[in-house]
Amino acid sequence: GDDPSCHSSAQSEQNSRGYAYLSHVPILEPADPQECYDFTKLGFEISEKFNMPVILRTTTRVAHQRMPVSYEIRNPKSEIRKAGEFVKNPRQFSTMPPRVMEMKKELLEKLEKIKLFAEKSKINKVSGGQTSAKMGIVVSGVAYLYVLEAMKELGIDLPVLKVNMFYPLSEKIVGNFIKNLKKVLVVEELEGYLEKEIKAIAKDVNPKLEIYGKGGAPWALPEIGELNADKIGGAVAKLTGKKFKVQKQKITDVPKRHSRFCEGCPHVFSLAAIKRAAPEGTILGGDIGCYMMAGLEPFNMQDYLFSMASSMGISHGVKKATKQKVISLIGDATFFHSGISGLINAVYNKSSPLFIILDNRTTAMTGNEPNPGMGKTGMGEDSQELKIEEIAKACGVKNIKVLDPINAKELEDTVKDFLEKDDVSVIICRRICKLLENRQKNG
Repeated sequence: GDDPSCHSSAQSEQNSRGYAYLSHVPILEPADPQECYDFTKLGFEISEKFNMPVILRTTTRVAHQRMPVSYEIRNPKSEIRKAGEFVKNPRQFSTMPPRVMEMKKELLEKLEKIKLFAEKSKINKVSGGQTSAKMGIVVSGVAYLYVLEAMKELGIDLPVLKVNMFYPLSEKIVGNFIKNLKKVLVVEELEGYLEKEIKAIAKDVNPKLEIYGKGGAPWALPEIGELNADKIGGAVAKLTGKKFKVQKQKITDVPKRHSRFCEGCPHVFSLAAIKRAAPEGTILGGDIGCYMMAGLEPFNMQDYLFSMASSMGISHGVKKATKQKVISLIGDATFFHSGISGLINAVYNKSSPLFIILDNRTTAMTGNEPNPGMGKTGMGEDSQELKIEEIAKACGVKNIKVLDPINAKELEDTVKDFLEKDDVSVIICRRICKLLENRQKNG
């Protein structure tokens, strides 16, 4: 799910629609829970029919809605599950020139067929308004619900083209919708991909069409942050010459506060000891996990944060380019996910950062999912427990210490000692996530 306004994302709002142009993969955009269900089925249908992947693009507000959903009732006991079989097909799975060039041609041909499929099955829908209307709205995703709300508030009924398949976009459907309009408002969250597509189509079918959206007017819709009924209502009001009253929100005096660690979280012990032990001027690299909150008060000990497991590679680069002391914080799940390659890179290139792996025995930030260090698979089956310290040793690390962060003195002494080493060092702070511990105790 994309995250306009960064409600739960540390690095960016995301806009997955850009991947469509990069990889030529169809994208469906649901607006509500019913469409999430329907479009998931549709995505599988398109995938099976055209033998290619499909992206189902959701955003925060789509995921957080509630509504009654009609669904198909199936009896799994009546369905026979068969073992999978890999069918050899080098023409599809071994993509080397000159075959890869042929496959690109086939891919582009598939996209044209998908456009025809979308037109026949009426995936994209026109609603409201009169056919003789001179103004209309083109919208995608959850913004459709805001458009309906705004029009209801304004007491107007404009024709609306709801683009459910963002890519490949049907020029025929868009062209038929805009060919007789004088003005059109394009409503979409984040960058104006859809707006650019409509401007290109309008050059052929309606060159005089006035297109509004992210640009072209002082009241343009923002490219940053979520849309809402007030923002869209203001734009529709300007388009139609109506007056729109913004709904005033009641402001309370509740003080703002940052995210905080759970009671008893082992990271609190780790971070406090590390901050006490690290000399002034030490560079502290952050990574993705609960410990991202190291960058907030009261710790304020995160000098950079980019993407999952990036802290290790960046700390290696900082250490090679400067004479500063560098500590990289990373969790056990993130280390298994993509941190090992950063560790190898630092050892191989004779760097000397201190990597502190906060091993709370789970993937805590996203719901206590298992990882390779827990001895459980994603299906809850017993599996081999991979030891981080053994992996570090196999990667060539000589300075390794496993400890319980509740032993603050031991952790502080080890940090001070390892920061003076001339090669890579690894400290593993191992103590179970308090939430997971409580969950296990309660069965």
